[in-house]
Amino acid sequence: MTALSTWRDLLASWAIPDTVHPPESPWVLPREVFLRRADRQIAAPIGATHRLAAEALQEPGTVLDIGAAAGAASLPLVGRSNVTAVTALDTDDELLAAFAERAAGVEHRLLSGRWPDLAKEAGQADVVVCGNVVYNVPDLAPFAAALTAAARRRVVVETAARHPLTELNPLWQRFHGIERPAGPTVEDCLAALAEVGIEPEVVEWRRPPEPEYAEFATAVDVVRRRLCLPADAAGEVERALLEMGVDPEMPPDLGSSGRDLVTLVWPGSA
Repeated sequence: MTALSTWRDLLASWAIPDTVHPPESPWVLPREVFLRRADRQIAAPIGATHRLAAEALQEPGTVLDIGAAAGAASLPLVGRSNVTAVTALDTDDELLAAFAERAAGVEHRLLSGRWPDLAKEAGQADVVVCGNVVYNVPDLAPFAAALTAAARRRVVVETAARHPLTELNPLWQRFHGIERPAGPTVEDCLAALAEVGIEPEVVEWRRPPEPEYAEFATAVDVVRRRLCLPADAAGEVERALLEMGVDPEMPPDLGSSGRDLVTLVWPGSA
């Protein structure tokens, strides 16, 4: 089995078990988290992803943001680096609208859809950034190849060190008695990329604790849904989170992007 097929199989193992019947979709898109993260990053950028993208923008250049959400990866570069224009690509139109609100004052373009389906329409950019997307990409080879082909200077990919849903594994065991997958990890991603000739620079870093939701109750509800539990289980989920040491004043988005992060950087070929 190749590393690329292993990657695909590991992602497929996250399907909800047949014995579990979710009362509502567990695949939650936490828009509030993306909005709050973008606003924090725009106000005061942190992390290796920002630094490594900025390094490639000492000369004026354009940015293509894949999985842009509200702009946490690309918009902090505006005004701090020589960004002349930004293209944002995402599957969620509400988040793209939020991106546009935050991009006022810089030339920008919005593309609604998936990468690499819209690679031709997106065109080339000096720097291509892609934040917290790869664990949603079973077919990694064409995805990564299109990133490389789109970038004139540099590709900058941010990802959790381990599939972020693994943060919920103790709760799956507690509520369902089910052992969920332990990966994939960034090491699996790197092995898959190596099979297509990509050997990136790897920078590990940690996002500091932040209130990713305004209200602890919202975080509880998202975790409940991700655990495929009914609404009346919210109290039990809250107790479980508190017992895990979750600070209700600093609600994390468990299962989304994690705090242990890795930034991967490689040259573009455009």
